[in-house]
Amino acid sequence: MSVSEETERPETSSVASRPGREIAGRVAQIALFVGIVVGVFAVVLPRVTDLGDVWAIIRSMSLTHYLLLACATVWNVVTYWPVVVAGLPGLTYPQAAVVNQSSTSVAMIVPGGGAIAVGVSYAMFRSWGFRRSQIALSALVTGISNVFMKLALPAVALALLAVKHDDSPGLVSAAVIGVTVLLGATVTLTLVLWSDAFARRIGSLFGKVLATVPFLVRRGPGRAWGDMAVVFRTQMLELLRDRWPFLVGSTVISHLSVFLVLLLSLRFVGVSVHQVSTLRVFAVFALVRLASSVPIVPGNVGLAELGYVAGLVLAGGDRPAVVAAVLVFRFLTYYAQIPLGAVTYLIWRRNRTWRKAPIQDR
Repeated sequence: MSVSEETERPETSSVASRPGREIAGRVAQIALFVGIVVGVFAVVLPRVTDLGDVWAIIRSMSLTHYLLLACATVWNVVTYWPVVVAGLPGLTYPQAAVVNQSSTSVAMIVPGGGAIAVGVSYAMFRSWGFRRSQIALSALVTGISNVFMKLALPAVALALLAVKHDDSPGLVSAAVIGVTVLLGATVTLTLVLWSDAFARRIGSLFGKVLATVPFLVRRGPGRAWGDMAVVFRTQMLELLRDRWPFLVGSTVISHLSVFLVLLLSLRFVGVSVHQVSTLRVFAVFALVRLASSVPIVPGNVGLAELGYVAGLVLAGGDRPAVVAAVLVFRFLTYYAQIPLGAVTYLIWRRNRTWRKAPIQDR
């Protein structure tokens, strides 16, 4: 056996083992997903309240309530499209609708679907002629705006709780954590935008962190992340110089539209303002929204429902009514959007009038 053969075998074995590890990881994700869904919906919620009572409450809503919830749901879907348009100059609203709904549906139903959703968005943007740098910048800017909004909501909730002298120690403590993280993130982003040197340091640090992640090592830890951060800083400043009011305003409206669906769901099933004030509903919404930023399973199905139910019950809501409201809310903002994504994906596949040759970066 030659020396070259001896040195090649371990590498071949390592490459061959990667598909096995990926399959095992995917199976583990599916098992975790099934376990959480079954545990929450078949074990935990039936112990919280009688699901027969929950279904009776949902059916007791009037036709007017159903129509208003439908209108709020449509509004919630539509209001995110401007966020996508704000982050990618040249994108039309129909295109934003197609790419947003298609990628959202993928992220909602596939374990580890976030990465696949990014791939779907990338393929659509490229088919419409956008450059890679434009796509990457759009993902970065819209991602940052959404993260900051999720961090800002608890801060706003904390301020409102303080003004109203609301004695909710659990909500206040969680909101303080959100405020602390928000301040740290704000300082970091400000320094990155302020200085090329700091942007390069942050980029280099990010590259070193990625190099420590096993499944990312093979993707090239030697990339010049610092130089890339400087380039992105310049491009981001150019984008935000003219479009930041549009981006910030549309992001705020989008997140508040989700809150509107939750608030209407609660009021329509009988959770009055005397049981749970609008401020407390907002605080619970803000905290669960922040906690759900990291998707443990697709859409954090089961976990998000449990978080909303626990928070709203602790805030004073009646258990059957709260569970009914949360299930209605999650159906309208999560489950109902999945088939819509399938429709928009078919539109992209069949509509050739939008297709353009991809522009290469210089």
